[in-house]
Amino acid sequence: MKIGVVVVGKAGSLRSAISEYEARAARYWRLEVVEVRQVRGSDGAEVMRREADRIRARLRPGFNRVAVAREGRRFTSPEFARWLEGVARTPGKGVHFLVGGAFGLDPGLMDECGLRLSLSSLTLPHDFARLLLAEQLYRAGTILGNHPYHKAPR
Repeated sequence: MKIGVVVVGKAGSLRSAISEYEARAARYWRLEVVEVRQVRGSDGAEVMRREADRIRARLRPGFNRVAVAREGRRFTSPEFARWLEGVARTPGKGVHFLVGGAFGLDPGLMDECGLRLSLSSLTLPHDFARLLLAEQLYRAGTILGNHPYHKAPR
């Protein structure tokens, strides 16, 4: 299955760890990561709207859309793996995970998504969210492949 991660901003101080886990996740999924340039400004609504336009321009037709958002659905790692497995079995070309910038994702863009995924109830910098998502994509691949990385009960 193709998985796209569309993230606002570039990887900063966590670049090495992000690259490591994105490379690991790519062993299990056809992974494409796209960084869109963040918008500078203090008007949060305007920044989110303009970033949403940049994100939309990078989305492929036919892909399921998942907004990574604090107020989204929470999964355990095995549940997330099973959810991905289910998506892989449904019609569609793949899934896009959308990670917003400093102000988050535009509400209109989130409404276009079939799922809102919460990685934590805490507010996370986009680097942390991207790293956590990459690690969970890798972990999901190992769970579905029955590889020993995931030690907790399945």
